[in-house]
Amino acid sequence: QGQLVESGGGSVQAGGSLRLSCTAASGWSSDVYWRGWFRRAPGKERERVAAVNIYGTTSYAGSVKGRFIISLDDSKNTLYLQMNNLQQGDTGMYYCAARDYGVVEYNYWGQGTQVTVSS
Repeated sequence: QGQLVESGGGSVQAGGSLRLSCTAASGWSSDVYWRGWFRRAPGKERERVAAVNIYGTTSYAGSVKGRFIISLDDSKNTLYLQMNNLQQGDTGMYYCAARDYGVVEYNYWGQGTQVTVSS
């Protein structure tokens, strides 16, 4: 699988919304199991924000549950993260990632897209 590519980041005021998109440059791995979104704030550890597996099971960080929605389009080509009611604490670099069956660590990553939320 080639690199993952994210888009859709930007600067938004608190309460606003953004939708991030992620595609696999040369197609998703045939063994992919989980696709997800991670974020990292300056000086902080990376955290998993949301993930979805090939069966549609989703998982969200408690801080974003009810505000963010992860989804995959019908063709399974594009992964989305719809972010609603954004808060200053959501500011950070957002990364798309995926992992294969039997792999604990996410083994495919994008370059990141910056999300900045202002008051």
